[in-house]
Amino acid sequence: MATTRIGLDRLPPAARAAVEEHTGPLLTVEETTEGFNSEIAARVTSTTGTWHIKGLRTDHPRAWTQRREAEIAPSLTGLAPALRWRVEAAGWDLLGFEVLGGHHADYAPGSPDLPEVASLLRRLGEAPRPGIELRHAEQRLEHYAARPDDLRYFAGTHLLHTDLNNTNVLIDDRASSGDRARLVDWAWATRGAAWLDAAYWIIWLIAAGHTPTSAEHWAAEIPSWHTAPAEGITAFAAANANVWSEISNADPSPWTLRLARATTTWHAHRRTG
Repeated sequence: MATTRIGLDRLPPAARAAVEEHTGPLLTVEETTEGFNSEIAARVTSTTGTWHIKGLRTDHPRAWTQRREAEIAPSLTGLAPALRWRVEAAGWDLLGFEVLGGHHADYAPGSPDLPEVASLLRRLGEAPRPGIELRHAEQRLEHYAARPDDLRYFAGTHLLHTDLNNTNVLIDDRASSGDRARLVDWAWATRGAAWLDAAYWIIWLIAAGHTPTSAEHWAAEIPSWHTAPAEGITAFAAANANVWSEISNADPSPWTLRLARATTTWHAHRRTG
């Protein structure tokens, strides 16, 4: 369920003043529409720089997502936009991130962005484990696995993003090839088996028009994918078919139905392939 978005101008004056202690007086504010978790999402500019601001009320049911992003940011150098500052004032929690030039990744077959995303996931696979408590992948999927014993395939100690929506991947047009992609929105960061982010990417690739075979070909560009047992991949496909069936039944919007079709298609491929 998406969070209701409000404009930066509706912040309490004390919260706005706390932001401007970091930015200086704001010259421009461009509200953004991407993402589902934030009440405030805007690109702001002052005489001293430009930032992307995300914010939630401190009593919001999803306030934990702000804390998670702030806690994990120091572990994401080269993987995500840098967190420049955090403000907690007048009942609001606000994060100021660096702004990257570029575009959201295109996952369509033949897209030149696909190798960049594969490079990003390879780098993520080498990232150190952050010293914070994260939910475990097997906990997140325990109500969706076809069999309780399947959960053992998802367990592990690696840092995972788990939401490989193409709008969460920014391709920086100014960076050198092979190091251009960054992941945003780390609210659902998870600890689990090293191959799971490649598997989550498969779902979005199929939703973008790939066949399951093509999507798995791209996943195979990630070294950790080759550590996944075949039965574990099939178990993951089954669990996510159940996840997206539940989501699309509760909120039958075009994008949730597209993901439900993608996961059903992948699961059918795994069972018959």
